Amino acid sequence: MRYHSKLYMASFKTILVTLAIISSLASFSNAQLSPNFYGRTCPNLPFIVRNAMRQAVSRELRIGASILRLFFHDCFVNLGGPSWTVPLGRRDARTASQSDANSQIPSPFSSLATLTSMFGAKGLNARDMTALSGAHTIGQAQCFTFRSRIYNDTNIDLNFATTRKATCPVTGGNSNLAPLDIQTPNRFGNNYYQNLVAKRGLLHSDQELFNNGPQDALVRTYSNNNVAFYNDFAAAMMKMGNISPLTGINGEIRRNCRVIN
Repeated sequence: MRYHSKLYMASFKTILVTLAIISSLASFSNAQLSPNFYGRTCPNLPFIVRNAMRQAVSRELRIGASILRLFFHDCFVNLGGPSWTVPLGRRDARTASQSDANSQIPSPFSSLATLTSMFGAKGLNARDMTALSGAHTIGQAQCFTFRSRIYNDTNIDLNFATTRKATCPVTGGNSNLAPLDIQTPNRFGNNYYQNLVAKRGLLHSDQELFNNGPQDALVRTYSNNNVAFYNDFAAAMMKMGNISPLTGINGEIRRNCRVIN
């Protein structure tokens, strides 16, 4: 575990340093977000970032899910999966609020109504929400986030619940990990939705998307049509990336990505 932790941190730091160096090239620009924001100052940016991501993910598979989650947190790389044109030029915030994050980002225990409301507050509709939830096709969750699901929920496959209980006891083991997607935890695809149809969503909030509700039909569509999922996921990611970005003189270009200047 110590080795994997050091490797994980090294991979993460490599990406942060790469992005920090690139960001510094636009320190004095006041332009809005644009796919060509660095076209003059760093025309090789897409290649540099993509190469850094590929190297980091090849060393530690978890980094793909971590970067995807970082983008989600910042706005409200994956292992394969869809691609989209990313508008560039976003600046770093000078403040951060854990309480805001806790109050504005849905919890793993959220109901469908809560999910819909919280995404809607950010300008994202129910279709965006269902597509973006597909990011849970990669990554892992800690035992405490799904304990109530496997012990108390009734809309769950019994064999799946039994499997998860083996590493997530009724008490203790809060940090024990389980894959969000039991089929292909390290590959981006639509198996997440197939799991929901089979009542094998790991988190309560996941299974809420397929629980005799208004999103059932869309979940079935994604479970049978990977292209439809990819298209909607890419569109929703672009939409989420344009939620109140800091540009121009707002925010800052951090010298160290982990702390404000």
